[in-house]
Amino acid sequence: MLPVAVYGEGLDSAAVAVNAKDIANILRSGTGHNTIFKLAIPGYEPATVIIKDYQVDPVRGRLLHADLMRLSMTTATRVSVNIEFSGEPVGVKLEGGILEIELREVEIECLPGDIPEKIRVDVSDLKLGKHVNVADLVYDREKIKMLTPSDQIVAGVLAPRMVEEPAPAAEAEAAEAPAGEPEVIKKGKTEEGA
Repeated sequence: MLPVAVYGEGLDSAAVAVNAKDIANILRSGTGHNTIFKLAIPGYEPATVIIKDYQVDPVRGRLLHADLMRLSMTTATRVSVNIEFSGEPVGVKLEGGILEIELREVEIECLPGDIPEKIRVDVSDLKLGKHVNVADLVYDREKIKMLTPSDQIVAGVLAPRMVEEPAPAAEAEAAEAPAGEPEVIKKGKTEEGA
């Protein structure tokens, strides 16, 4: 069993225990932590809830705790939605660039029934030095309000960084220099007044 805190919608908070496998299955589903489901709590009406937060044991990888937030299907709520990237950028394929992903999720506000499973971004048209901003994302702007700043970069194609190697002429001079006798460096006290 998993300890869970349920709160929201102006009702009292409740601490309950639920089947850990059920919550784990919801987190692994296509909609993940944005899955809306019903929860029956003794002493309360069945509530429509969403997973607001959860903790996982870093060593064993099992769930330790979850926070569930009650939802009204007629009131907008804030959630984080994952960004899914598709395509191979032109700047990577033909120009030798590197795709750098800056943002993996965005925060939105919408009605619970309008929460998208994920926001998809096609990066195949990105050339070297170009990027995609939050403002460039494709989503239903009538139903979803984007809370992440529109000028924030989502992904871009960067030129690879060059590692400076010594010039071949300098290597050749070092190889041709005659090996002299080793220099002896005195150690210890210096002779004074001898």
